[in-house]
Amino acid sequence: MAGAKNLVIVESPSKAKTIGKFLGSRYKVVASVGHVRDLPKSKLGIDIENNFDPQYIAIRGKGDVIKAMRQEAKKADKIYLATDPDREGEAISWHIAHLLGIDPENACRIVFNEITKNAIQTAVKNPRNIDTKLVDAQQARRVLDRLVGYQISPLLWRKIRRGLSAGRVQSAALKMICDRENVIRNFKPVEYWNIAALLTELAAGGKPAEKKKFTAKLIEHLGKKITVDNKEEADVVVSALNAHDYMVKKVDKKERNKRPYAPFTTSSLQQDAANKLGFYTKRTMMIAQQLYEGVEVKGHGTIGLVTYIRTDSVRISDEAKGAAKEFISQRYGPEYYTNHVFSNKKKDVQDAHEAIRPSYIELVPDEIKDSLSKDQYNLYKLIWSRFMASQMAAAVYDSMAVEIENGDYTLKANGSKLKFDGYLRVYQDGGEDGNEKMLPELVPGQKLNLLELQCDQNFTQPPARYTEASLVKDLEEKNIGRPSTYAPIIGTIMERKYVSREKKSLLPTDLGFIVTELMEKYFKEIVDVGFTAELEDRLDDIEIKNLNWKQIVSDFYEILKVELEVADKEIEKVKLEDELTGDMCELCGKPMAKKSGRFGDFIACTGYPECKNTKPIITKIDAQCPKCGKDIVARRGKNGRMFYGCSGYPECNQVFWSKPTNQKCPQCGSLLLEKKTKTTSLACSNSECGYKE
Repeated sequence: MAGAKNLVIVESPSKAKTIGKFLGSRYKVVASVGHVRDLPKSKLGIDIENNFDPQYIAIRGKGDVIKAMRQEAKKADKIYLATDPDREGEAISWHIAHLLGIDPENACRIVFNEITKNAIQTAVKNPRNIDTKLVDAQQARRVLDRLVGYQISPLLWRKIRRGLSAGRVQSAALKMICDRENVIRNFKPVEYWNIAALLTELAAGGKPAEKKKFTAKLIEHLGKKITVDNKEEADVVVSALNAHDYMVKKVDKKERNKRPYAPFTTSSLQQDAANKLGFYTKRTMMIAQQLYEGVEVKGHGTIGLVTYIRTDSVRISDEAKGAAKEFISQRYGPEYYTNHVFSNKKKDVQDAHEAIRPSYIELVPDEIKDSLSKDQYNLYKLIWSRFMASQMAAAVYDSMAVEIENGDYTLKANGSKLKFDGYLRVYQDGGEDGNEKMLPELVPGQKLNLLELQCDQNFTQPPARYTEASLVKDLEEKNIGRPSTYAPIIGTIMERKYVSREKKSLLPTDLGFIVTELMEKYFKEIVDVGFTAELEDRLDDIEIKNLNWKQIVSDFYEILKVELEVADKEIEKVKLEDELTGDMCELCGKPMAKKSGRFGDFIACTGYPECKNTKPIITKIDAQCPKCGKDIVARRGKNGRMFYGCSGYPECNQVFWSKPTNQKCPQCGSLLLEKKTKTTSLACSNSECGYKE
């Protein structure tokens, strides 16, 4: 066959490269580079009077991509739309079909859960129609988000300040963070006391056996749970315990199994990567996308290492289960394999997807480490280990629980020892493994020796502030949004300065509280967790039950329209307090204050608009200008891009586009710059030198 007769359209160039290798010369694979049509940015783009019809346009800057796709489509006998296997991907295929004049009823859509040769070739043999239920579910979300964002955000601009935004899921997530902070601020600590006895067996001759000491905690008085609220109560208990002997009342020995977790969903991957690797959700999704679309692996070429990364399902294909069984049995032994069955807690909308797992089980992370960046290796290892663990036997512990009697009081001690590591062989879940605390062999009626009675004052603690991991967990549990949207939601509330990050905690700002208070008062449904979750279910039902998406939008808009009218009349202009810098304006003498603008924060005179003096916020870095010796500072250009320049500007115009260090090049003596690439960490600032390390 002369030339490619089949055209395959995917979303990303890296995905196109990987797939092209599997399909061969008869297929031409091109990338749409994401969405090609969307609602216009300059206006609402929804015809409210005409049943909420979306007014889609070709995305600005995509003209060349669309032109190239049309040219290739004219030459092709068959066109396959191979965008991602979810609502968003289905909608992109639908838009491409519209632009290329393809009938959505034709079998033009192919889907695959992993980018492997077998999956791609099977998909090409089994094309289907574009699923309009999936497209409608995506359109409903897009239209609702546009109605909320483009009608409430301008209101916030007028009443508070420019650059603010509201969102259907964003505002509910922000309220959760603000509510948690209010609980913390209003928390009143309550005193309580913990009482525990450090005990040993009695050795021969009635002497204590020092090597077999263990701790038993006070739990009951006269058979009822006991709480000790103050020092006076604690003194009474301590006095009573000192007046009696400690006797073993009951010993309960048993074997305890600890099952592995299910393989990753999008949400659980984000949480585990945050807790174990310190990754923010945005970073996790970016690296996971790279692993899915294709990575150059030595000896294998460009291959997709993991299955599709946007999924709510914990289901695993029979083929993957079989491969895991064979691998585990051969590598670790047949006793390490068990056929666990996992199920989702909630209804599974996108059960067509599997859980996130490695595409090639035999590609052990440590064996391909040299082909991956540090981040790719760490995330791939996490995914590979979690999946393998999910197919392995439970860890087995020998456990012992002992009740100890002292007069009217009962104490309890627990101990355990790992008997069979099972899935812990490949995946550490942060539990008790490695922290074995076995009790001595005790029998009922045995007398014990008291080494020390521990009596500690404590106070109840407020709930912890949200981290990205705990926020993602709560959003999923409360059915707010979808895991694929969590990273951009968190990014938006950070970018809008509604939330700041202190270490790993998310702390609402004064602006975040102000916006949330206005939203609670005037748009209570949008920030209400219950309403948002219920709306999410209705949006899912467009896909599941084929509900009319425009009716759902109409029902929501009837509420929103009334609230918009009331809010516009009643909300007074909010005056935000300026954050003063402590400096005075050299032009008019009024205080200088920190302000926020389109490209970040800057310093401006509080006498605006009479005085328009502004300055950039300068951040010194640990490096000196090679021309004049003054400090180099970080600045942001008019386009928002960060650069590094001499603090002596305009007298000295030295500029770097990568962050300089205080280290000198060993070859030419120029400054070394930080280069964020896969293989290079430092590079010489002298372009003629070329030194890297």
